[in-house]
Amino acid sequence: MHIPSIKLNNNTLMPQIGFGTWQLRGEKCIQAVNTALQMGYTHIDTAEMYLNESEIGTVLKKYDRKKLFITSKVAPDNLDYYKVLAACEESLARLETDYLDLYLIHWPTKTIDLPQALKAFKALYEEKKIKAFGVSNFTIHHLQDVLPLAKELKLPLSVNQVEFHPRLYQKDLLTFCNKHTISITAYSPLAMGMVFKDPVLKSIAATYKKTSGQISLRWLLDKNLVIIPKATTPEHIRQNLELDFKLSQEDTVRIDTINSQQRLINPSFADFEY
Repeated sequence: MHIPSIKLNNNTLMPQIGFGTWQLRGEKCIQAVNTALQMGYTHIDTAEMYLNESEIGTVLKKYDRKKLFITSKVAPDNLDYYKVLAACEESLARLETDYLDLYLIHWPTKTIDLPQALKAFKALYEEKKIKAFGVSNFTIHHLQDVLPLAKELKLPLSVNQVEFHPRLYQKDLLTFCNKHTISITAYSPLAMGMVFKDPVLKSIAATYKKTSGQISLRWLLDKNLVIIPKATTPEHIRQNLELDFKLSQEDTVRIDTINSQQRLINPSFADFEY
């Protein structure tokens, strides 16, 4: 399948289907990323907290960097001016590259010094160490805090990467981000495997002769979200690319109305209650 791209609000092109690497480590990570790149993925998503940037870097150096889109994220403990700069340099070294296509604040916390963190991202952006800036796990309230600061710095807030799947349809957040031209990346788009047990998705999947996972991913793409499913077997890595079909309006509404607000990723330090 040809992987479509979306244009971020700073005109950077971002492949709409990426490869997620959370919880992938060591040789398993190396093999999975290599398989994904061989199959045609060009967008790889990682983070300082994943502790796998070095493994990914050993794979990336075998490919044409200009054809790749690499996302990483700065850890919550490193969100002041100098720590952001240092964290970025360390991620670049581990990934064996001299720039990131997208660099995100990984988590909002109650102690984050947003003005200082954003100044560091602005410096990285101006130095072309990062092509685009974004955040991850930010609620509408958090975005309302960030947007005026980013505007003042003339730093486009391009992406919000959040948990998003048919069992956690964050409709209000999507509406807010669309209004402010912030693109959403959906992580855990298969709800950590739970979509395969969902009766609505199973029923729709049978109609299209697809898996419940492919139905979930197509639903997200149809909402113009970027998706970063993780997989380890060649079969699943390939299935997550085989999405060249369309859902009917009726089936889209059936998925939209799955009555569940099931957040699966909620670490103790996260600030979702803000």
